[in-house]
Amino acid sequence: MSDAASVAVGPDELAVLKLLALDGGLGGEFKTSCGAVANRLDASDQTASRRLQRLEDAGYVERDTVSDGQWVAVTDAGERALRREYEDYRRVFEADAGVELAGTVTGGMGEGRHYISLPGYMEQFVDRLGYEPFAGTLNVDLTDESVRRRSAMASLDPVHIDGWEDEERTYGPAVCYPATVETAAGERFEDCHVIAPERTHHDEDQLEVIAPVKLRDELGIDDEDRLTVRVSER
Repeated sequence: MSDAASVAVGPDELAVLKLLALDGGLGGEFKTSCGAVANRLDASDQTASRRLQRLEDAGYVERDTVSDGQWVAVTDAGERALRREYEDYRRVFEADAGVELAGTVTGGMGEGRHYISLPGYMEQFVDRLGYEPFAGTLNVDLTDESVRRRSAMASLDPVHIDGWEDEERTYGPAVCYPATVETAAGERFEDCHVIAPERTHHDEDQLEVIAPVKLRDELGIDDEDRLTVRVSER
């Protein structure tokens, strides 16, 4: 089987993925056949088979072939791909499309303070974000639903922070998405950004937020407090 990361999935395969989701594939396994998919696509059985195989190779679906068809389920990776498509359409039809995520405040490992303060990053923050961030990040543990929804951020246009190096090591690039943080009590802070390493799915269950102020003090929040983070694009 091909390496999933190297398999290109185009609009034809995504159309099949959408059909599988509409038929119940997001909720677990359901039974279908190449012929049934082909009829929905108005295409040949061979075309349907190729597209299903490509989706499987990409890790977007799981299949178990039996004598009278196949059991198919859309994977988490497949759901993320569909959510990206969904967010693209939201941007087409809605003027204020963005991604709303919910979670609770949590303590970090202290690494954010170190990296945010490095001059190679700080100079770019000032130039590209328009402010000097507080030396530290606000960490938010996302709800299960928001972990799934987070992948929709890939459809937004972020602010890019370039990688750089000094005499000791190389530091990777990052992306920053404009965001608004709102507490359960309705307190809001708008001039902040969600920051994440570029091209990674590491720690998808947690957001890191930077701002020109210490958000814990500004919003009067502490660990376990619930927040809503509305992410947009530049």
